Amino acid sequence: MSDIDIDGTSYTPTIKFSFSLGHLLIEGRSIPENSADFYEPLILSLDMYKNDPSESTTVDFKLEYFNTSSSKSLLDVLRKLQALYDEGNIVIINWYYEEDDDEILEIGEDFMSIVNVPFNIKMISEN
Repeated sequence: MSDIDIDGTSYTPTIKFSFSLGHLLIEGRSIPENSADFYEPLILSLDMYKNDPSESTTVDFKLEYFNTSSSKSLLDVLRKLQALYDEGNIVIINWYYEEDDDEILEIGEDFMSIVNVPFNIKMISEN
């Protein structure tokens, strides 16, 4: 299983998944033409990762904007993480939002209420 290292664009987020470290980062904007196709490699990798996960898995969502179809794909990712958690693995989700971005905050709170995984909502203050 090789790590995922996808550089972000103005339409797609950066995705970095280190299997050995148990760290997944999804950062930037997510408005791809077809979000299901874009996120499919990550979702398939999470299926494989579940067979031999790290001691703990930390996921950092640092999204500044995403469209409705990306929201569904992100929920699919969260459900894969919940399956990993439900099998007794340590999974920690960090959802970051900018200080003045109530929309991203509310979506994080919505996702937190949908999945049963430890979920930290963290504000990034502008300095």
